[in-house]
Amino acid sequence: MSDLFWLSDAQMARLEPYFPKPHGKPRVDDRRVLSGIIFINRNGLRWRDAPKEYGPYKTLYNRWKRWSDKGIFAQMMAGLAAQHGEKKTVMIDATYLKAHRTASSLGVKKGGVAA
Repeated sequence: MSDLFWLSDAQMARLEPYFPKPHGKPRVDDRRVLSGIIFINRNGLRWRDAPKEYGPYKTLYNRWKRWSDKGIFAQMMAGLAAQHGEKKTVMIDATYLKAHRTASSLGVKKGGVAA
């Protein structure tokens, strides 16, 4: 049994309306790439540590970066939340994410003075 994550047909059908239109060269398999991006984010892995079943890690990173910069993922989340029909605020909890060991010192300059 595999521990890899794969989006179902129903999930892909809900996400496809938010995909940008392809320009010129067709994109690689959307299901494979998006499943890989979700797997990386869920498990807190580095892009380089992506399982080979998702394709080259550089493809995963490039898609994530381009679509993040264009706001595609934000549109997906907003659209899916709006479809839910919930009248209350919907929150996504990310407290399980680990902070890097140097994260606590990022706001401090040498000499211990806060930036």
